[in-house]
Amino acid sequence: MYTRLIRTKVDWESEMEQDVENLNFNTGGVMSKEIGEINLAYMLLAQKMVKQDRAEAMFRLGVGRELADLLANMSLSQIVKLAASNFLLCSFRLDDRPMFAVVGEGKEPALQQAHMSILMAARQAQAQVQMRDAGSAAA
Repeated sequence: MYTRLIRTKVDWESEMEQDVENLNFNTGGVMSKEIGEINLAYMLLAQKMVKQDRAEAMFRLGVGRELADLLANMSLSQIVKLAASNFLLCSFRLDDRPMFAVVGEGKEPALQQAHMSILMAARQAQAQVQMRDAGSAAA
């Protein structure tokens, strides 16, 4: 029985390696299509958010005024062309330990959301201060 389990595990690992290799080779196909679909959905949602409430959209998307204006004024054909990229246009904003800690703490969902909002607002305020400092240093 143990031999059978070990052999099954080896077979599984081998299949997993083949799947990873196939993913790498098929990047131009299925993966690109899926990335394009995600990009299109993200861009359409971002534009809708900016048109409905610019200030809230800027906060939630983590973008500045210039990018918000650009998003609001893009035509559908421009959005579709941009979405067709092989690169994800959106990115994870949970890139540090405090952000992941909030999600994994097992708190009430409303409390988690409030804590996450505070951390995101603090991060955005810090980025604005850094941009202002960089601008005054360049002047």
